[in-house]
Amino acid sequence: MVQDRPVTLAAIVGAHGVTGEVRLKLFGEGVESLRRFRAFNASGLTLAKLRDDGKGGATARFAEVTDRTAAEALRGTLLTVPRSALPPLAEGEYYHADLIGLPAVSTEGEALGEVVAVENFGAGDVIEIVRPTGKRFMVPMRPEAVPEWDDSRLLVSAPYAAD
Repeated sequence: MVQDRPVTLAAIVGAHGVTGEVRLKLFGEGVESLRRFRAFNASGLTLAKLRDDGKGGATARFAEVTDRTAAEALRGTLLTVPRSALPPLAEGEYYHADLIGLPAVSTEGEALGEVVAVENFGAGDVIEIVRPTGKRFMVPMRPEAVPEWDDSRLLVSAPYAAD
């Protein structure tokens, strides 16, 4: 895992009000996952205020943004922090950013491709893998399907790796 790789925690989806606040789409575990950081985007944005919007997102004010025009200009901006700034994980936990880009290998040793996405449609994480042919397939991130992973590869149980 690359410790200094930027990890996206939220995206600015628009302005909120006329004084420079922005609306955020969160990719972590709620507003609390952002509160531990004061600066984003290599210290380009300094968090001055943050609150839950009650709808699964948040509103924020950054010290560098003073009006609605500046806030609107940030629409689409991803808020990132270095991977090394994230808290350590317990056994069996992972950050999506650590899985993306890993080679996927079957329990029988077959190279399956590369992890290109981690999705969650409500029933748990699902890993998307692209084969060298370009064909994609998905595997549930559960122990019976993915018995182990580390910094170098993701192991997929053979029945889940079949075409």
